[in-house]
Amino acid sequence: MRQFFLAMSAALMVAGCSETWTTFPVDPSNVDDETETLGAAITVVQLTAETISSFGGAVPRKPGGPSTLPGNGGWTYLVGRGDILEVIVWGHPDLTVPTGSDSNTKQIGHRVQGDGSFFYPFVGKVEAAGLTPEAIRANLTEKMAQFINEPQIEVKLVGYNSQAVSVTGEVARPSRQPLTEQPLTLLDAINAAGGLNDAADAARVTVKRLGRIYVVDLESFLQKGISKNNPILKPGDVVNIPRIERQEAYILGQIVKPSTIDISTDSVTLTQALSRAGGLREGDADARGVFVFRDAGERAVTVYQLDATNPVAFVLGTRFYLQPQDVVYITTAPVSRWNQIIASALPSVNAVLLSRNVNN
Repeated sequence: MRQFFLAMSAALMVAGCSETWTTFPVDPSNVDDETETLGAAITVVQLTAETISSFGGAVPRKPGGPSTLPGNGGWTYLVGRGDILEVIVWGHPDLTVPTGSDSNTKQIGHRVQGDGSFFYPFVGKVEAAGLTPEAIRANLTEKMAQFINEPQIEVKLVGYNSQAVSVTGEVARPSRQPLTEQPLTLLDAINAAGGLNDAADAARVTVKRLGRIYVVDLESFLQKGISKNNPILKPGDVVNIPRIERQEAYILGQIVKPSTIDISTDSVTLTQALSRAGGLREGDADARGVFVFRDAGERAVTVYQLDATNPVAFVLGTRFYLQPQDVVYITTAPVSRWNQIIASALPSVNAVLLSRNVNN
């Protein structure tokens, strides 16, 4: 990227060595003459108080859209293989796991075996996999009634080992998050993994479920409270938080600090960009020639011109937002001929557009 940026700067600087032409605003007829030879359709738009509202609006980041994850109406934990159950038969301590610390209970509780069952005195094999603790309690009560008069039984889950989700990508601690009887939402799982990194793109979180990948705009939940965008996770879900795609604009020519402008997360106006780059180079820049080159598709380029000789123009510039791959160019004083500017700048502008198309 640095080599590309330097090459673009050099190409644009050549324009400053051409013969001068001081007619402003730019005459579109001169632009039309260059269209055929340059292989691109050029449209020039003067940024004025009347036109800027039509062209300068901020472009919102493309959201991932509302969550389309199926079956997010609720959550019921079903016992699975490897889970540990505690069975209490009231009034019969000999049939109850001795109480103690939580770790002791997990060690000596009833583990659901590979066939989905566990062994219990008197009744033998008890089916458990795919059932709720309440359903297991009802079945066990029915079987124990053959040996104990009106048994009072409680079944509790004390070890959650069978079901989990994975959280990967731009979080502090990528990890496996066990599912419990409490619903686990997307945000809860991310927080349990240490939260989002600075580079995380919360608008394009993906959830892989049963071989299908869903895109969830979690940012819309965080900022707008759209509840569908904080779905309840299901067993086996794989959550991935991608790195935010860096979006840049370029500011070149007679500017104090030619540079790239990061517009990945925050909208940046033309005035802000000029300010961040140190402003126009005094004595070298022609304030009448602040141009923004923008891809218009189908081998077409729109060039926006701001005449910044009047300080009011910088107020207008606060209403013109840069878009990804925009090239801002400040001409030399006295200004170069328009067709020379275009002839020198367009190959570099096209290079920017080509690099964007390749990346997409």
